[in-house]
Amino acid sequence: MYDPTVFENLKVAFENQLYDLDTIEREIRIINRSDQMDFAILARKFTLQFTLFDVEDVSAEIILEAALQDLADEIMGIPGGNPGCSLTLRFQKHVQQEVEQCPQIEEALSDIWENEVLVTQTLSFLYGEERNGFSNNIEVKFRTKINEENMREIPDFLHSVLMALRVLHAV
Repeated sequence: MYDPTVFENLKVAFENQLYDLDTIEREIRIINRSDQMDFAILARKFTLQFTLFDVEDVSAEIILEAALQDLADEIMGIPGGNPGCSLTLRFQKHVQQEVEQCPQIEEALSDIWENEVLVTQTLSFLYGEERNGFSNNIEVKFRTKINEENMREIPDFLHSVLMALRVLHAV
């Protein structure tokens, strides 16, 4: 009998919670979804991007990944293995006063997730167009893998993501 992997179970759990927030609760609007299998390196990646239902200037993207080693540890039951998935959040926001806003963004996200995350911000603009600020790609990488034991934490985690979207909108 087929036994779903940790990746599959977490993906379904995130999808269920997020689609409920979209279609039933009307708190978010899902704007993009991707489910990929990379056959070159035998890895899985699931992303789901959304905005708050009433605020669309900031988007969040949940990125769940499982590398070959994660899948092998689980499927083959390798002793001492650490099967699980990497979890990353990616926020998109336009900033005009990057010197003031970027430190505020880093501090706000670090306050929400404390020392569990590494926050990276990448600023960009389109060359040749009049520059009116920057597009800020904010990546929040969680330091530890997650697995099925973390499923009960998904609703609280998503509540924190929605709070982060509201905070980023205000910055």
